[in-house]
Amino acid sequence: MDEQKHLDVICFGGEDWWYKNRGHIDMQLMRRFARMGTTLYVNSIVMQKPTLKKNTAGGKSFSHKLIRKMKSILRGLQESGAGFWVYSPFSLPAHHISWARPLNEMILRRQIRHIERKLNMDHPLIWIACPAACDTALRIKESYLVYQRTDRFEEYPNVDEAVIKEYDRKLKTSADLTVFVNKTLYDQEASQCKKAIYLDHGVDFEFFADAEKDPSIPEEMAEIPKPIVGFFGAIDDHTMDVPFVEKTISLLPEMSFVFIGDASSDVTDLASHKNVWLLGRKNYGQISHYGKCFDVAIMPWRQNDWIKGCNPIKLKEYLALGKPTVSTPFPELDKYLDVVYQAKTPEAFAEAIQKGLVEDNDERIAARRKKIQKATWDSKAALVLERLFEDEEPSEEELPNTANRTVGCR
Repeated sequence: MDEQKHLDVICFGGEDWWYKNRGHIDMQLMRRFARMGTTLYVNSIVMQKPTLKKNTAGGKSFSHKLIRKMKSILRGLQESGAGFWVYSPFSLPAHHISWARPLNEMILRRQIRHIERKLNMDHPLIWIACPAACDTALRIKESYLVYQRTDRFEEYPNVDEAVIKEYDRKLKTSADLTVFVNKTLYDQEASQCKKAIYLDHGVDFEFFADAEKDPSIPEEMAEIPKPIVGFFGAIDDHTMDVPFVEKTISLLPEMSFVFIGDASSDVTDLASHKNVWLLGRKNYGQISHYGKCFDVAIMPWRQNDWIKGCNPIKLKEYLALGKPTVSTPFPELDKYLDVVYQAKTPEAFAEAIQKGLVEDNDERIAARRKKIQKATWDSKAALVLERLFEDEEPSEEELPNTANRTVGCR
């Protein structure tokens, strides 16, 4: 992208920059847009209903989430170290309460307007990855609005499904561009949008592919017996099929299973297996060095509507690492079946892991990396801007650099 073109951006993110994996699409694209002007990343707005339900072992309780959110809010406005600013606004977990929503919107809007003035932002593009920020985004819009429809948030646990669907409808009809990363979701919903693009996800290719050039490995991984079957990412009830994983683990007692990431699911039984290591969340900068220690990478997803509408970035990250990858089925996996093993049952999954180990070689490693090598985040950012501004006729020097556009989604 041409760094001389000025573009200010306010992004209502889908995650919290301080506490989540920083490989998410909104965070990655904001890194690129920040080269073009001032970018503000607004940490995720509370969308779930509060609950005092007793927490299951391994998950995060309401009190834990509340404390973490308050710590995030108390950080105030800070530079991220990635080229953009980060801010956690105060908002109420009240989207399921109709009379409270206008109050919540006003509170959020005033905070964002204050930060916008403080940063001297000039008619910023509004990017929304969290539907809960819908009403505020529509009220503060001054130029363009982009809606990132990367997940079925109406399927997210403990949200008001009707309210989230209404936010989604309003955003698709109001946004100047709706960005999809799942082809099935794009095919189903593109007609509901003013303008839509199927973008697919990008990958920090060099970050993952070059990790093996550093011979050092994390101390935690050095003590784990080979072969290592690994997963990095959150262990959540609505995404990972934990009983499926446990059955697979029991079929492969000679292998070590390593899980890197937070757990909101009950992982008591999972942790009881002698060949399982739960290492917790690691900083994004460390992930590739943990991943390079895997002999096989896995994605044991549940079969539900959330997964059908997803497109896990970790698939491309695993492939950039060059690792044999085994996954349960989901629509976006279909175009990678020449470099990924797919299995529907624990028995077939265990067999695929064994097959991946046996068949792994330099040629297959190169094929996996080649499959996604050109899917850079730079190219994805350029494609978004090209599609957003395509109806305009700016001068040549104002156009974003789309030299990489030929490597966009196919």
